[in-house]
Amino acid sequence: MPAAPTPPPEPDEASEKRLRITRELTIPLAEVLVRVSRSSGPGGQHANVTASRVEASFDVLASPSLSESQRRRVMTRVGQRVVAIAQDERSQTRNRELALKRLTERLARALAVPKSRRATRPTKASRERRLQAKRRDATRKRERRRPSEEA
Repeated sequence: MPAAPTPPPEPDEASEKRLRITRELTIPLAEVLVRVSRSSGPGGQHANVTASRVEASFDVLASPSLSESQRRRVMTRVGQRVVAIAQDERSQTRNRELALKRLTERLARALAVPKSRRATRPTKASRERRLQAKRRDATRKRERRRPSEEA
């Protein structure tokens, strides 16, 4: 009797989920390395036995999700490895969420293109305010001087 065909393997849960960095860019969770370890600091026996500290790291050079221009921008701003650590909560799950959120924020900040400044001429009112401030400062400094012998 022939064996029944086996169904295709279920897709890995991590490969299905993605981190939304910007409106245009999402990164699969498979590209993010998540490591857990014991948290430092207070917490008593609980902290001594649970691995609740989470470190999420993203390798910029190895990521196929980034374009060359995005890769260059992130490399110049934060380097080839972006890391976010969370050990704020007792729960590993909550710390994992926090670490991924922080990683997303760091990548989004690194990818942000600064708005270019358009040169403008000062307005008449701003020029007048500047001159008034100069006159006020000159008067104040003049009043600080020693009185002259002639007066």
